[in-house]
Amino acid sequence: MRRRIGPALTLVACAALAACASKRSAGTPDNEPTIASLAGRQVEVVADAGVKTDEEAAMAAYRKFLETAPQAKDAPQRAQAERRLGDLEMDLTDSRIADGRGGLTASGAPDYKAAIARYQSYLKTYPNDPGNDRVLYQLSRAQEQSGELEPALKTLDRLVAEYPDTVHREEAQFRRGELLFAARDYPRAERAYATVLAGAGPAQGGTFKERSLYMRGWSVFKQGRLDEALKSFFGVLDLTVANIPESELGDGSLEAIPGLSRGDRELVEDTFRVASLSLANLQGAESIPAYIDSDARRSYEFRVYQQLGELYVKQERVKDAADTYAAFARKHPLHAQAPVLQTRVIEIYEKNGFDTLALAAKKDYVSRYGIDGAEFRRANPAGWERAQPLVKTHLTELARHHHAVAQKNKASGDYQEAVRWYRLYLRSFPTDADAPGNHFLLAELLREDERYAEAAAEYERTAYDYPAHAKSADAGYAALLSYAGREKKTGGAEQRAVQKQAVESAQRYAAAFPGDARTGAVLTNAAEKLYAIGDGAQAALLAQQVLAPGAKADASQRRVANTVLAHTAFERGDFAAAEKSYADVLALAPAADAKRGELVERQAAAIYKQGEKAREAGDAKAAVGHFMRVAQVAPQSTIRANAQYDAAAAQLGMKDWDAAAKNLEDFRARHPKHPLADEVSGKLAVAYLEQERWGQAAAEFEKLAEQKRDPKLAREALWQSGGLYERQAKANPSTAGVSRQAAAKAYERYLKQYPEPFENAMEARFRLATLAKQDGNATREAALMRELYNADRAAGSQRTARTRYLGASAALAMAAPAEAEYRKVQLVEPLARQLKLKKSRMEDVLKAYAVAADYGVADVLTATTHQTALLYQDFGRAMMKSERPRKLGKAELEQYNLMLEEQADPFLEKAVELHEVNARRASQGVYDEWVRKSFKALAELRPVRYGKSERVEGVIDAIR
Repeated sequence: MRRRIGPALTLVACAALAACASKRSAGTPDNEPTIASLAGRQVEVVADAGVKTDEEAAMAAYRKFLETAPQAKDAPQRAQAERRLGDLEMDLTDSRIADGRGGLTASGAPDYKAAIARYQSYLKTYPNDPGNDRVLYQLSRAQEQSGELEPALKTLDRLVAEYPDTVHREEAQFRRGELLFAARDYPRAERAYATVLAGAGPAQGGTFKERSLYMRGWSVFKQGRLDEALKSFFGVLDLTVANIPESELGDGSLEAIPGLSRGDRELVEDTFRVASLSLANLQGAESIPAYIDSDARRSYEFRVYQQLGELYVKQERVKDAADTYAAFARKHPLHAQAPVLQTRVIEIYEKNGFDTLALAAKKDYVSRYGIDGAEFRRANPAGWERAQPLVKTHLTELARHHHAVAQKNKASGDYQEAVRWYRLYLRSFPTDADAPGNHFLLAELLREDERYAEAAAEYERTAYDYPAHAKSADAGYAALLSYAGREKKTGGAEQRAVQKQAVESAQRYAAAFPGDARTGAVLTNAAEKLYAIGDGAQAALLAQQVLAPGAKADASQRRVANTVLAHTAFERGDFAAAEKSYADVLALAPAADAKRGELVERQAAAIYKQGEKAREAGDAKAAVGHFMRVAQVAPQSTIRANAQYDAAAAQLGMKDWDAAAKNLEDFRARHPKHPLADEVSGKLAVAYLEQERWGQAAAEFEKLAEQKRDPKLAREALWQSGGLYERQAKANPSTAGVSRQAAAKAYERYLKQYPEPFENAMEARFRLATLAKQDGNATREAALMRELYNADRAAGSQRTARTRYLGASAALAMAAPAEAEYRKVQLVEPLARQLKLKKSRMEDVLKAYAVAADYGVADVLTATTHQTALLYQDFGRAMMKSERPRKLGKAELEQYNLMLEEQADPFLEKAVELHEVNARRASQGVYDEWVRKSFKALAELRPVRYGKSERVEGVIDAIR
């Protein structure tokens, strides 16, 4: 337990009391040091607002006086001057401390050594002076504040022993008690505080009485005499919190107590804390009644239980805490604070997971302070009103809890318990905004328990006895369901009575909710009404009775009965029976009957549903049969087209591609404007793809591209068509040219319609260039490659890895014409001119390759490296094979050949170097056809190192 006073009370605080005693009246509580604040309080010397005195000057004056005054010890002026010098020594120290000029010891305490010495000298010189009680008082103050606690205690002992009637006796005894308590001399401290209490009068007793009473309790508590300690603590509470009017209690917390100073509030809190500890060490709540022996204590009795309960909460003694709060509520059920404490019981149980106990506490709360708690309501009208929101909450929680339990256990007892709480809620809060919703739940609960008569009645009250609410129509309809449920459990006259009640309820429902979607069905004839409220079995039974042999029913009535049978069979999923019943209805219906078309549609729907059911069961063949039968039985029905479409879809699922394609082609021919017509192309495309009819599939994708409103889907379809035309060209070489033209048109349309996304547009250009190349149209190919290259270079932030690759490929392709021009130049006479021309064109080719290489695309980079190496290799070899001048002699020719070899070697070496660059890329994981070609070229150029396959593999391994 944390205490702000008691053993922690410091001697500095006592000195502060003593220092201030002569400067203020004892009856000003807010100016007194509080019990909690005494421990850390520092003496604050406030400058006098009047004429300032100079202590040093005054002391000098007194010393001078003593030098000239008579030396006789009994001279009154001399004694007074010496005593005054002691006071001035203390005042001087206080002034120095206040002004920051020193005055403190090394430990930080006031340095009153001079004053102590002066007072001790005075007492020695004038041991019998009648005013020595004041000198002893001042000496004890100086000693105490200087930290000389034992001498201070001895001085106070002497003071109270030699001057029992001194005006300082209460304060001296209180200070003795504090010093003794701090020294853990609890018996003597107890006696000192008792002396204060025994002599406390109206003048000074008010200053120390509460605190002495409190500290006496602590002294006794420390000695283990808890019962006596509690008497003191209750005495403190009698002086501080007794007889507070009920209207000022607020929420009952200590913080809400009015009129307490900060010090008093801390005193109250600490007193309750130590009192609770004492009670907890006795018999807990059972010990409290012995101390509540007066009206004053009865006025704050609830706080004693409350604070003891909170102590148990802090100690995590959950059951003890809850029992303590509950004990007060049981003992004083009519007390205004009883609901507050009972609420705390619930909170404690809920917070700590004791759901069953919390539930019981809620029931207890509701029974005491709910509508049945009339005695409490009469005794405390205001408290009853304050309790009602929680009563409402607890009633709702109790009802919902038992409702959930009943739904889980399906036990009648649980249902009855939930019903009890719902009914109590509705009786307690009949006009509450949540009442209709809870009333609906009550009715639901009754229906779940198969108490259909009660459920129907409660549903009707929910529907019609409240202003319109969210559950009004649902409740009215649920009443009809309850009658149907009750009807199933009755027979004979009782059943007919129930049917009559159901009809009356249906009529009431229709009147109350004319706009409700269910109302039209409710207002048909008896069979139709039973069918409309969802009881198809009962409706079918009535319809069968109408159609029974010997029944006197006209064609119109039989037609209604057959209609009910058809409808109910359809709704329960017996579509074959529904088809037969609809056929019976059509046989009875006149040819000109306006409803005949609707009946035909229903018959077609029943057949169609059989197809759906077969499809769901995985019998695709049967499903196709039913779907196709719609056209045979009801050729004019609107569902025929859907049935044919679904038949084709099922055929696709069966992978009967030929039948599906024919069915879809027929569908499109018969129903060109049907909403599903746009979906045919997609399904036909699937069938054609599976049949490898690439061209027809491509044509369907082109149609899809035209039909699709979603730009993304249309774009993808058009792209797919181009690819399929290309595939058709490969599959059928005889018509490849036509297919490539169709593919080119698809890609051209794609480029025109969908310039974005940029990457796809680039891909389309590349495909077009590829098609041009396949057609041998080099001019178009070159133009497209340049367009592809330029488009990528201008794309900026739209460029992707793929567009860079295509741009690089285009750049590589663009080098081909330059290389062709280079290869046209032959090194013949005049050799100088031809050599210059060939070198110039070689540089053009190198520049073109450099453009492609700058992209940094791996396989383009290996290609340009390889091709550049070949270019250098070709140039070197061309020099070696160049035409020789005709008039050279043998020696000159030999020298000429050596010169050519020297000129050609750097080119050949460059070729080797570039091939080796490519070869080293194998170590980086790049080993494409160009790297392989470079290895092959190295084997030819450097056969010693690269000539054998084993060596090549070794070189590759070394490179890696």
